[in-house]
Parts: sequence; structure tokens; C-alpha cells
Amino acid sequence: MLIQLLRTYLRPYKKPIGLLVLLQLLQTCATLYLPTLNADIIDRGVVKGDTGYILSFGAVMIGISLVQVFCNIGAVYFGARTASALGRDVRAAVFDRVQSFSAREVGQFGAPSLITRTTNDVQQVQMLALMTFTLMVSAPIMCVGGIVLALGLDVPLSGVLVAVVPVLGVCVTLIVRRLRPLFRTMQVRLDTVNRVLREQITGNRVIRAFVRDGYEKDRFGRANGELTEVSLATGRLLALMFPIVMTVVNVSSIAVVWFGAHRIDSGGMEIGALTAFLAYLMQIVMSVMMATFMFMMVPRAEVCAERIEEVLGTSSSVVPPTDPVMELRRRGHLEIRGAGFRYPGAEEPVLKAVDLVARPGEVTAVIGSTGSGKSTLLGLVPRLFDATEGDVLVDGVDVATVEPKLLARTVGMVPQKPYLFAGTVATNLRYGNPDATDEELWRALEVAQGKGFVERLEGGLDAPIAQGGTNVSGGQRQRLAIARTLVQRPEIYLFDDSFSALDYATDAALRAALARETAEATVVIVAQRVSTIREADRIIVLDEGRVVGSGSHHELMAGNETYREIVLSQLTEAEAA
Repeated sequence: MLIQLLRTYLRPYKKPIGLLVLLQLLQTCATLYLPTLNADIIDRGVVKGDTGYILSFGAVMIGISLVQVFCNIGAVYFGARTASALGRDVRAAVFDRVQSFSAREVGQFGAPSLITRTTNDVQQVQMLALMTFTLMVSAPIMCVGGIVLALGLDVPLSGVLVAVVPVLGVCVTLIVRRLRPLFRTMQVRLDTVNRVLREQITGNRVIRAFVRDGYEKDRFGRANGELTEVSLATGRLLALMFPIVMTVVNVSSIAVVWFGAHRIDSGGMEIGALTAFLAYLMQIVMSVMMATFMFMMVPRAEVCAERIEEVLGTSSSVVPPTDPVMELRRRGHLEIRGAGFRYPGAEEPVLKAVDLVARPGEVTAVIGSTGSGKSTLLGLVPRLFDATEGDVLVDGVDVATVEPKLLARTVGMVPQKPYLFAGTVATNLRYGNPDATDEELWRALEVAQGKGFVERLEGGLDAPIAQGGTNVSGGQRQRLAIARTLVQRPEIYLFDDSFSALDYATDAALRAALARETAEATVVIVAQRVSTIREADRIIVLDEGRVVGSGSHHELMAGNETYREIVLSQLTEAEAA
């Protein structure tokens, strides 16, 4: 997965990568050539006392060192830019794919996991690419070049290398094999910590209301402790790697000096050659250590790449039309024919053969007990998820064939849990219509019964709104969400229990103002309060995903037992009549 991901997203950067490899090659060749020059200076300059030879070849060494420095700077520059571009592209790809997900796919992964995959997982892959460009490209060149040049200096002494390199390889392989499952567990437990923290921040008021601070502290402590536990296990293995490598390095250095001294004593080797051989040994070992450092990162990056590919490889169940309808003939006619919806793997469908017709100028209400499928039914219209059977038609056209932007302009929905974005009142109201004027915003607020409290806010339309709208009350949040949809001015309005946080007086005033504002539009209201929907032109009664009644309030009171039970649970017989 890691190789596939890197190959896909590094393909546009072939030229900078090629230049980077060239610079790393020049830099490594310069590094490998320096010990040979140093050996010549020792054998022909220092030993013989030739100062001119020392100065002339010393100048050459300085020149080669400068080449090495400039090539290294260039390689790091191109490596950092390419790795950053890789991270940017992968994050954008994951974000775009998540944006295309329906509620089904978002629920499948979970918001905390998607956040971790978009941030931490991508960062791990980006860091691996950076280390590869800056360290790993030169490591094999230095290792192979160092071995060749060491053999050229003294073949018998090179026998030390035959023992050193395999030992290092075996040690690194054994440790890396144990790291991979630990890194996978670490990412999963990081998801858990993110989920718990997100829940505690979002549900802070509930925690305080039930005085569950201690419980939540213990819950976070357990999640944090599990992450710490696997992090410590990983750290112990990583901490074991460097001492092993350094032990092998030091033992091999002692062996080289020992055997090299005997070679010099017998006349088979010069002092400068031993110095150069030690330098090449260190370069070989350093390249192995660089590869070791990379191998420590590879298992975690592989796990992260797999998690990223899981997101990129998941297709949305709501597929954009290949030949979209770009224009709708009528205005706001909604029809649902035999619609059904079943979650993957569910024993029973949420909706079963639901029929509904909503016309312009009419108010259609949907009521039913909790879990009867009301919100799911409304979600089929703007394609939050697609019906698994039946058809959903807007102006006689299946919504699955309508161009998404056109559908978004035609259908405006106020969800059951209204969400406000960090910004200002104005930026939130303009979310569906960026070109709306201030007058249009105030008009929408007036209809939504929100003008009064917005005027009292410091800054008015420019008053700050916190993420999720947590700095305003639930009723204010609902009214701002309704005003946001009114600014959009769609042909079909869907209100999913959007008045539940309002007091009865505000609810009545809001519905009266909405009736005037949406007189020519199609309005579908899902509500728990009978008082909110009793004046609707048509009321649809849902029970366990099926339509069990349809008609006006008085018709259903007279002939539908399910509706009658719902009404009498809220009103007296006299009030209902």
C-alpha cells in the first residue's frame, strides 16, 4: 500500500526527484572520495614531510567538501519541497473523498478516525518521504561505494565487512518485524484517544450536568494509558536498536584497528590506507544506521498508508450522475414512490415502501414515534443517502440524476441537529448563498424570529460564532439554521424537527412568518409536537418505517389510531378537537 500510494502521488514530481537523486549522487561520491584523498595526504605528505603536497591536496579536499555541502543543501531543499507537496496532495485527496461520503460512510469510519487519517497518518507518510529523500537515497550508494573502495584499499581486511553487514541486517530485520503490529495498534489507540477527547469536549455540558467529571477522567485515563502502553513497547524496541548497532560498530572498529596494525607491521598496508579504511567502515555503518532509522519509520508509515488507502478506496454510496440533469421544468414538486432504505448488514429496513407527495404552496407534515424513520425519509431528498428501493422525484426527475449543485439550490434542509461553523453570523447565513445582501440576511432573521437576539449581540451580523454554535443557545442555533436556509431561497423546504428548542410563542410566530415567506414553495416538516403540524395541509403518519396514515389533522383523529395516540399523549381531547 505504501509503495502504491507514493508511486501515485509522486508521479507529478519526477523532475525534482530526478534532480534530487543526481545531487545526492554527487554529494555521496564527494563524501566517498574524501577518505582516499586523506590517505594520500598521510602517506605521501605527512609521512614524507612534503608540505607542498599537503597544501595542494588539502585545497582539493576543501573544494570537494564545498561541492558536497552545496549538493547536500540542494538535495534537502528539493526533498523538503517534494515531501511537503506529497503531504498536501494526499491530504487534499483524503479530504475530497471524505467530502463525497454519504452519512453511511462517515458513520462507517467515524469522525475521529477520519480526522486522524487526514492529519497524523498523512504526516507519517510525508515524514517517511522526507527522510527517504534526505537520507535513504544516499545510504545504498554510500554503502556499496564504501565496500568497493574498502576492498580496493585492502582485501584481507575487508573480511571484517563480511561479518559486520549481515549481523546488522539480521538485527534490524528482527526488530522491524516486531514493530509493525505495534505501530498498527498505536494508530488505532490514537483514534480512541481522539474519539474520547472529542466526546468530552463536545459533551462538556452533559458531563457537568451529571457530575461525571471523575468518570470521564478515568475513561480518558484508560484510553491514554493504553496508548502509552503500546508507545512504551514501541519505544523499548527502538531504544534497543541503536545500542545494538553501536555495539557492532565499535566491535568492528576494534577488529579493523587490530588486524590493520598487524597488516601495517608486516608491510602489507600503509598507515593512510588504514585511516581511509576506518573512514569507509564508518561510512558503511552510517549508511546502515540511516537505513535502520528509515526501517524504524517504514512500519508505521505502512500502517498509515493502509489506513489512508482504506479511505481513498471507499466509494460513496451516493454516486454523482454521469449524465446529470442541468435544469428542472416545474418548481418544487416532490414525490416519493415506494421508497425503502436499509443500512448494510441490517436485519430490517428503516423505511418500507413509503409514498409521499408534496406540492408547491402546501405544507406536508411527517409525524411518528421515535425511530420510525422520519429523519431518514427527509435525508433521501437532498441525497444525504440514496434510497435502496423506490424513487425520489423532484419536479418529475429522479434526484439521483439531478446535477448536485442544482439539487442543492432546489432543496433546502434544516437538520435535526443544526450545525453552525466558526465565523460570524453573516458568514453562517451566507453559507448557502454567498452573494446575499445584508438586507436579505436581516429579512431571513426576521422571519426566523432571530432578528431581535442578533441585534443584541455585539457586532450584529458580524458577531462571532464559535465552532458548532456553542456560544449561542439551542433555540438561537435553530433560528440561525432556519434563517440560513431562508437566505438560500430553495423551492423545497425540509424542516427536520427544527422547532423543538423553541418556546411555544416563538414556535407559533415563526410558523406564521414562514407560512407567508414560503407561500409558493413546497414545505415538508418533521416534528414531534402536534401543535407544530396540526394545521398542515397533509399529515403523513409513520410507524416502524411504514406509512400508516395520511390526511388532515381532523381526518386522522377520526380514523387513525396511531395518530390519535400521539396527539392524546400531548393534548387533551378538547384541545385536540
